Amino acid sequence: AGEWEKALHIFSVISHSKVEVNALTVNSTISACEKGGEWEKAMWLISEMGQNSVLSNTIAFNAGISACEKRNEWEKALDLCRAMAQHGIEANTITYSAAISACKGDGQWEKSLHFLSTMAKNRVELNIITFNAVISTCEKGGQWERALQLLGLISHSRVRHDTITFKAVLSSCDKG
Repeated sequence: AGEWEKALHIFSVISHSKVEVNALTVNSTISACEKGGEWEKAMWLISEMGQNSVLSNTIAFNAGISACEKRNEWEKALDLCRAMAQHGIEANTITYSAAISACKGDGQWEKSLHFLSTMAKNRVELNIITFNAVISTCEKGGQWERALQLLGLISHSRVRHDTITFKAVLSSCDKG
């Protein structure tokens, strides 16, 4: 059995006992599902948080979004982003980076640029991981011009580019 299956079993035992299910219990189980790429189980657990009066939090949603990203379920990842906003849960750099990476699988470069713009607007810290994810999404979508624009944006920010940045930009130009 995978680690996520063990975690779900333990979660089930706890849920059916007199032990209180708390955010740490659910977050740990969602993280195990995320590592196993079990996005459906992660989404189910997030919904369980609300039904069991356990407060949903950024950590749980980030793990759920990452699980969706690992299985190229970008639409589900975006659903989780919307649910976060509806529940008043603040998105952070990890949230946006995972959502942007989820968009990469299907070349949803416009959505990744929207997330980058939202991050800047909401004053969420931009880092090279986030920029590289957006550039890779542009590469996948055949948007070499956008990738070059992002490289320029990085050069004018406090973020330092790395080897991955240049490889992704060069690759996008090669495909364009």
